[in-house]
Amino acid sequence: MVSASGASFLKGMLLGSISWVLITMFGQIRIRHGGQTGDHEHRHLRPPNRKDLLNISEVTFMELSKSIRVFCIIFGETEDESYWAVLKETWTKHCDKAELYVYGTKNDNLFNIERNDKWIQMRKTYKYVFEKYGNNYNWFFLALPTTFAVIENLKYLLFTRDASQPFYLGYTIISGDLEFVTMEGGIVLSIESMKRLNRLLDNSENCADQSVIWKLSEDKQLAICLKYAGVLAENAEDNEGRDVFNTKPIAHLIQEYMSNNPQQVVESCCSDMAITFNGLTPQKMEVMMYGVYRLRAFGHHYNDILVFLPPNGSKND
Repeated sequence: MVSASGASFLKGMLLGSISWVLITMFGQIRIRHGGQTGDHEHRHLRPPNRKDLLNISEVTFMELSKSIRVFCIIFGETEDESYWAVLKETWTKHCDKAELYVYGTKNDNLFNIERNDKWIQMRKTYKYVFEKYGNNYNWFFLALPTTFAVIENLKYLLFTRDASQPFYLGYTIISGDLEFVTMEGGIVLSIESMKRLNRLLDNSENCADQSVIWKLSEDKQLAICLKYAGVLAENAEDNEGRDVFNTKPIAHLIQEYMSNNPQQVVESCCSDMAITFNGLTPQKMEVMMYGVYRLRAFGHHYNDILVFLPPNGSKND
């Protein structure tokens, strides 16, 4: 029989353990809102200043624009099958090369792995892409099938960035002591980051599943893995401090700001240089394609000082 004092001790231990789990669970996630991060000093990456670009010669412009080669990785499952056709016919045509990676089928020739372990799927995808295409591209953009991306705006953001440096960027979230780029907005890695990641993937300890109490998402696991290589997440913004990688559809963002800030909906809502929007259906992706690439104001000339030519043989809009 357990004494009263012993019972009290066991009860205290049990309540303490439960409290620790709950505090850890609810204290883990702290998401940025409106670009504010509390006590965490955040790394920000912004596009080049227009005035600085005016000082670059036309020859250098052409060389730099041609040197930015983006490989797009669409990371999906069989449930996303309805997106494949529309993805091939819309924004992915603006990548220098794009490939779809589908998991969870018995006839999956690329990776015969457990479909529920997305971190293993992501690791094997990055390793496969690096070994096959690492010599031909210097930036690697991973997106979900529900994401729409404006690749020209991504290239503009990267225009003055050196891909031989370890860049890992997108829309960042703070989770405890970890800052990571969320998959919902898209993940961009430079070739140097891919090289470091590839070396780490051969080390099963550093990039093994870091889950303890509950399963960590694959984008968190990637951030933990990259941290071992000295690669830290960076939040991408425009020169006004607005996010350019968006985790929601544009209509959702507009509705939010119509409720919260009706006097400055457009200015507050979305960047003119937005790169991604997420959570789109195939039909809404086609609407985005129309609005971004096909709709034109007759007689209006855009004064862009930088032009990114489409890949050779591309049938993009």
